[in-house]
Amino acid sequence: MDELQTKLAELRITERSDDGQVTATVGARGELIAVELSPAVYHARDARDLSRKITTTVHRATAAAVAATQELVAGYLPAGSGSVDFIRSGDFGALLGRADAALQGEGERRG
Repeated sequence: MDELQTKLAELRITERSDDGQVTATVGARGELIAVELSPAVYHARDARDLSRKITTTVHRATAAAVAATQELVAGYLPAGSGSVDFIRSGDFGALLGRADAALQGEGERRG
């Protein structure tokens, strides 16, 4: 677990806007670490467009960070486990269904 915590703490995802004018870096939880703006953004002087670029780029970086975190954590769990399926799909109902099935199976073995 220490190794996983270290890797998650060090995870950085960087995304660039389609035109390369905005760069966003986020951590494993999608927390914003840095936003860099190319000097070219000041030529357009369109605040709304710049705002959209920043927001879109940060959202893309956050989505990539979520996927990278899910894969990293899944690598530390037993293959085929309900936990891995939950981490990858986010389907909490399926995770609970597997837990219910396991508990029912345990009850039948005891009974």
